[in-house]
Amino acid sequence: MGGFLVAVGLPSPINLHHHPHLNHYNLVLSLSSSSSNNNQKNTLQSCYLPISNSKPTTTAASILSSSSSSSDFIHFDERNSPLQVNKEIQRCYELINRLGRGVVYLGSSRLGGDHPHYKKSLELAREVANLLDCTSWSGVGPGLMDAVNQGALEAGKPVGGFKIAKEAGEWTATNFHPYLPSDTYLTCRFFSARKHGLVDAAVRASTSDRTAVIALPGGIGTLDEIFEILTLIQLERIGSVLPVPFILMNYDSFYTKLLEFLDQCKDKGTVAEGEVQSLWKVCDNNLEALTYLAEFYDLPPSEIRLTEN
Repeated sequence: MGGFLVAVGLPSPINLHHHPHLNHYNLVLSLSSSSSNNNQKNTLQSCYLPISNSKPTTTAASILSSSSSSSDFIHFDERNSPLQVNKEIQRCYELINRLGRGVVYLGSSRLGGDHPHYKKSLELAREVANLLDCTSWSGVGPGLMDAVNQGALEAGKPVGGFKIAKEAGEWTATNFHPYLPSDTYLTCRFFSARKHGLVDAAVRASTSDRTAVIALPGGIGTLDEIFEILTLIQLERIGSVLPVPFILMNYDSFYTKLLEFLDQCKDKGTVAEGEVQSLWKVCDNNLEALTYLAEFYDLPPSEIRLTEN
């Protein structure tokens, strides 16, 4: 899998082994231990392994039964075993296999329905779902994630996601989504598992997969996801065999200052000439993004329904 796992202070050896239901790449992390005079030394090792394309047999009910309840607010001291994270990653894979890979949207949970970026994001998600005929994935939270859900549902296409118990700086009142069917998303206890899911949902397992990562305007969380995925693409952990388009939506010049900073990095020698530009496509409007995706997947221009933005 082209994913990542944040492991801090793991108390015991962990192995994320091959799981029979996972269908692309699985990240295997292990802590090899050696003890001497009761002093244990742990060494973190990682590798990416190809895994089976078999279909999942786990039902939606079993996924939900093992997820957190609405009153289960998780604290770090409740993670008493790394196997808990492993199990949640497996449930993310199972959900992806059931709903299908597609377009992963990153974006702010703070920009509501009265913000112009909400309308633009809704229109983009609707037309991308129609164009690529795929599942739309997000964090299924409020703000622009809600806009993505609404747009994909207007197109009559599947929606899936990985929810977390905290959005926009406030704890949600419930771990359940107000309108999405409960078998279309997973409420994650751990950010590491959630990130695995969001990345793997966009990784193309076959030439028939039409996936993408689309970054909408956002804050710290969105920037974190953007740069982690950029790094994975740069290091060929994502798209090394089948490229995945990564689009940065620069609505109303939202990311212009960031792009200027990256140009300064080039001038200072910390990134190579043309390096950042090769990792993504910056688009100022929805028509530009749809045109890029149509060209990427060799689709006729007539498939683009949006004529103006």
